[in-house]
Amino acid sequence: QVQFVESGGGLVQPGGSLRLSCAASGIIFRTYDMGWYRQAPGKTRELVAFIFSSRRTNFAESVKGRFTISRDNAKNTVDLQMNSLKPEDTAVYYCNAVVPGYRPTPVFGSWGQGTQVTVSA
Repeated sequence: QVQFVESGGGLVQPGGSLRLSCAASGIIFRTYDMGWYRQAPGKTRELVAFIFSSRRTNFAESVKGRFTISRDNAKNTVDLQMNSLKPEDTAVYYCNAVVPGYRPTPVFGSWGQGTQVTVSA
């Protein structure tokens, strides 16, 4: 049974940084492309960053240059380093495996509880 457990969120001032971590279980982690999604109140969930099993990365335009993504296949974890945070980054952040392509889609229908990121002065 696949399970994702996200952590590391919190309240941070604009311009600050946070590092999110996602622990995956129930999958052969190293074989999956992994992504971080976010969902702000009243908005649909969006993919903000993903990392291929090859470790090549891809980012949404809104976070490019501010966020980085990394993975540790030995620990089955994928991290999201978020710098220069803006109020519009406020959302619940989730991870999932990703089917890459023109319109990347999540692999699994089950999601973790997410981790809340709030950027506010």
